[in-house]
Amino acid sequence: MSSLWYDTPCGNDWNRGLPVGNGTLGAMILSEERESRLQLNEDSIWNGGPKQRINNKAYAELPAVRKLIRAGDIPGAERLLTDSFSGVPESCRAYSLLGWLRIQYEAEGEITSLRRELDLENGVYTCLRTFDNKTIRETILADYTTGTLAIRITGENGSPVSFSCDLNCLPNADSGYSEGNTTYAKGTLGVLESGSSYRFVCGMRAFAEGGQCHVAGRYVRVAGVSSLTLVLACATTYRYEKPEDAVEERLTYSRDPFEVIARTHENDYKKMFFRTRITLPYDTALDEVPTDRRLLQFDENNPDLGLVCTYFDYGRYLLISSSRKGSLPANLQGIWNPHMDPPWGSKYTININLEMNYWPAERLGLAECAEPLFSLMRRMADSGRETARKMYGCRGIVAHHNTDLWGDTAPQDEWIPGTYWVMGMAWLCTHIRTHYRYCKDIAFLRENYEVLRDAAAFFLDFCEVTAEGISLCPSVSPENTYILPSGVRGCACKNSTMDLSILRDLLTDFLAIQKLLGEEDEAFRKRCEALLAAIPPLSVGRYGQIMEWEKDYEEAEPGHRHISHLYALFPSQVISPDETPELAAAARVTLDRRLANGGGHTGWSRAWIINMFAHLWDGENCWKNLAALLTRSTLPNLLDNHPPFQIDGNFGGITGYAEMLLQSNDKRVVLLPALPACWSRGSADGIYAVGGARYDFSWQDGAIVSCTVTAEADDYTTTVYYNNTLRKITLRKGESTTIAG
Repeated sequence: MSSLWYDTPCGNDWNRGLPVGNGTLGAMILSEERESRLQLNEDSIWNGGPKQRINNKAYAELPAVRKLIRAGDIPGAERLLTDSFSGVPESCRAYSLLGWLRIQYEAEGEITSLRRELDLENGVYTCLRTFDNKTIRETILADYTTGTLAIRITGENGSPVSFSCDLNCLPNADSGYSEGNTTYAKGTLGVLESGSSYRFVCGMRAFAEGGQCHVAGRYVRVAGVSSLTLVLACATTYRYEKPEDAVEERLTYSRDPFEVIARTHENDYKKMFFRTRITLPYDTALDEVPTDRRLLQFDENNPDLGLVCTYFDYGRYLLISSSRKGSLPANLQGIWNPHMDPPWGSKYTININLEMNYWPAERLGLAECAEPLFSLMRRMADSGRETARKMYGCRGIVAHHNTDLWGDTAPQDEWIPGTYWVMGMAWLCTHIRTHYRYCKDIAFLRENYEVLRDAAAFFLDFCEVTAEGISLCPSVSPENTYILPSGVRGCACKNSTMDLSILRDLLTDFLAIQKLLGEEDEAFRKRCEALLAAIPPLSVGRYGQIMEWEKDYEEAEPGHRHISHLYALFPSQVISPDETPELAAAARVTLDRRLANGGGHTGWSRAWIINMFAHLWDGENCWKNLAALLTRSTLPNLLDNHPPFQIDGNFGGITGYAEMLLQSNDKRVVLLPALPACWSRGSADGIYAVGGARYDFSWQDGAIVSCTVTAEADDYTTTVYYNNTLRKITLRKGESTTIAG
């Protein structure tokens, strides 16, 4: 069984808590000897309603900014950007905390054992506390079907238990009250564009068996019960005109016994979780060692491959728990945030972090978990059109490097390396074609075509093409700084390598989808083709590296966490060892230089590096960086450490697993492209390929011994490369074929 388990309490350390979630409602569970504290989040509780933040000076100053950048007066251009392009106010909304639920046990005697466990196969948390000879079992889950958090507390062997519960919704609550066996909290979060209040309602209902149960105010107090079930629901006016009714419906629907709710949850969860499984041989005696100790003793040279597999399962659990149809996308912390004012606002950072959150979705059979991402993009569209028009005088859609639940697209912060970057929506739009490549859903393309078209339209107006070539300006290479020959440092530029690479993908994707859908707009198509043709190829600098900027500048921080100029290696996959060997060699030099200067010091950056080495077909460096991710950038509860906690490293890390084992594009599938020596034997079930197919395979001594390919879309045709062999496959939907080693 795959699980995280511990035999010590959390010690008030949030980074030792264990998360549950159903996409919209989440809890981080911190269990101590005599109490459990559940830190609660609801995905639409942010610290205010929508803002209008566009700086009305931007468009008038755009020609001056461009002129200063071309003239090499970077400090002057950056001063003008700060003054005239920064959002007013500078920040969009931040993700906020719902509150805390505290359960305090009234047990006699000393505690003799404690075991807390997150069962990844069932998506259920359990804590067992033994006081002398009496054991209390606490079971917690977040059910997607009912939209509730359910808690069951029982005395083992029928022994009675007594405890109190306190639901405290902190500063967000305007009022709290109780009715019957339910306690409620209500609060106002801000004002909506309509002028109505942006509100939340939270309710918790108690169902006791035996003994006494008293609900008053925000407290539930029980004495001598054989079991108690608590069901918690929350709703906001972000989704519901009357959140009170939504909460009541969920609490009423959940009156069934806990076993029924648990069965509903497990049936829903398991159908997603068990689509994919990676198995590597390991010493199963290590399963008797608590997870935090296994992490501490993890050794790259004598690896615990059982923990490696648990990390993979955990990443999939986190995606299922934080991003479901109808929820908001997973933000910087998924849905688990303990702060009213969290680091970086726990927003959607779209210069890699949100994109990385969704890298594993299609590859690992969780394509429906990406639906919230596309819903957010569609919500961003109207704001993005207004931002494009008012700030840049352009048609189409633009977004900068952050957004929030309202789809804010104005620049965030006043930070030159990241704020004045116009590629946010463009990068997000590359996920549209990625999703289609795996799922082959034409209806999905039609639903998102307008967003993709308008993202391309922005750059037709924004970019200038002259006899000297394309000019995408202003530009930055997130979030890095270059040094001019004069010694002056700068970030603003034109034609950063990443920006042109994203633009190349955006235009390529649009043209392919326009043709696929049969959309007739010849004039628009020709303009896109002309702009695409004007994008220069990647350049190699004096060190043999991929150049990050238009000119071969020195970097102020050679070990920078962002490796933006290797976007073409991954996620774009323009660079490959066999088709572009010179660029692959330059990409390797780039990675080596980054790592030699301290690169990969944040969790998500290390995860990105794993994927990059996978696409250089370098399994040993993949393993070295995967081990570094676990030993240097993973918290005791296996969450990713930026520091502090950011969830993108978990999602980028498990994507690396998939890319080490299978890589695919429109033409081919490569099996075991980056297998490290310590993974010489194993199996993978449910790795998905471009074109719409599932691959189940096993290997021995680094070579494929069996592989079953099942088409999940019509007319699946590809060439599979494995064991130095090429095999062409053509399948109809539902058909399978087996490859023998």
